[in-house]
Amino acid sequence: MSSARSTGPVPQMESAGDSSRVLTHAEFLDLRHVDVARGERVVLHDVNLHIRTGEHVAILGPNGCGKSTLILAITCQLYPIVRAEMHVRIFGRERWDLTELRRHFGVVGADLPGERTAVTTGLDAVVAGFFSASTLWPNLHVTAEMRERAREALERMEAAHLAAQLVGAMSAGEKRRILIARALVHRPRQLLLDEPSNALDLAAQRELRETLRRLAREGTGLVLVTHHLGDILPEIDRIILMRAGRIVGDGPRAELLTESRLSELFRTSVCIGRDDEWLHSW
Repeated sequence: MSSARSTGPVPQMESAGDSSRVLTHAEFLDLRHVDVARGERVVLHDVNLHIRTGEHVAILGPNGCGKSTLILAITCQLYPIVRAEMHVRIFGRERWDLTELRRHFGVVGADLPGERTAVTTGLDAVVAGFFSASTLWPNLHVTAEMRERAREALERMEAAHLAAQLVGAMSAGEKRRILIARALVHRPRQLLLDEPSNALDLAAQRELRETLRRLAREGTGLVLVTHHLGDILPEIDRIILMRAGRIVGDGPRAELLTESRLSELFRTSVCIGRDDEWLHSW
């Protein structure tokens, strides 16, 4: 983005909320020399990051390293500090109308649904994803196509049985499925997940990871932020290591997910176990 708050024209959508046939640019993200501040403190420092559309990437680092801030910058919820050398392109464009841009990738935050969403049915909560709303407010115009897309997203998450259930009555794992279904209603080409296994028990973690594997195999690109090795799916081969607001490693998992590299990253002794295709640490 050439300035901190500039926006511009975007391609015409072929149908409401459909991003699958509009953008064909090979690069999802291109960041160069990006600094981001939160309040008076600079949190991200000279970030250079390139992610191809459809690529599966894990961003790994200790708490407070800037992982979530990076996601907020990618989704334009935080803006980079404007400098002459700073450069941000998303799907090949520097200027976007943000409402349209957010139709092209789905975002799943670390927090579970809030108070308003809790008194909404699963289907309505997913439909509300079209409007980035917590629930279906009376002023929102919901089309039959939107409801059909919401049902499709629930089916992709193997959560069609949750359509009529109140979100507040669901387990943490079921709520996470609703949140991911919300992010899928636009049929995005890229899905960003911030600490997806947060607040899930072991069974729910396993179910979630298998679901994400299926999405990856279907062609949805995943950018997954975590500090748990167990969250890193076998389909993810590229690892980005972050510490103190900087990218300190970017490469194949075989090179970066080693005991020596992770011990250095987390500044503690890290042991890695392997179970078939999965990694575990302690």
